Amino acid sequence: MERIFLLEDDEALGRGIALALQTPDRAVAQAATLAQARALLQGQDFALLILDVNLPDGSGLDLVRDLRAAGHRVPILLLTANDLELDEVTGLEAGADDYITKPFSLAVLRARVGALLRRGAAPAAEIFVQGPLRLDFARLEFRRDGAVVELSKTEQKLLRVLVENRGHTVPRATLVDRVWTDGADYVEENALSVTVRRLRSKLEADPAAPRYLKTVYGIGYRWEVTP
Repeated sequence: MERIFLLEDDEALGRGIALALQTPDRAVAQAATLAQARALLQGQDFALLILDVNLPDGSGLDLVRDLRAAGHRVPILLLTANDLELDEVTGLEAGADDYITKPFSLAVLRARVGALLRRGAAPAAEIFVQGPLRLDFARLEFRRDGAVVELSKTEQKLLRVLVENRGHTVPRATLVDRVWTDGADYVEENALSVTVRRLRSKLEADPAAPRYLKTVYGIGYRWEVTP
């Protein structure tokens, strides 16, 4: 049974969302406050978390940050009435995977939920092939048009995170946390930009080659599925 967790303080809206998402093979557990959510999430596994941002006892963003800091990789979809770009950037940088503003249609919500569940269930491929690229993460062998491309360890980590999240924008803060994992207390502000630039120069050296690594200004980077 696939299980979704919903944190929404509006009782009517929460009931509507739960009814829209429940199926014979899918259950929805609900909470209305941060305190209830933290208690229910203890020791339980969910395929997806849907979290309201503005709550009676705090912000859902705090829960997102706590979960990511604890190493939880479960997909998270944020619900909020805030539709400013800054709010979206803040949510993504906190560790959320997607963001939807109120009011929204249940059809759109179901589509977003379905996409996140498929993404969360998909195992990370050890060999990824796209266009002229063949990326073997198990053997750490990377080729473009059959020729070996030498990547540093940092470039390999960055490439893997982007490919595993292909089609989705990964915030800069998330990339820094996932790539620079050697315990350093400080990472230079431009380290990520420099690494992205070097990776591009190696994978997209041919001017006629497809452009896979897209900059999403103000947020982060995305590996394009169909460049």
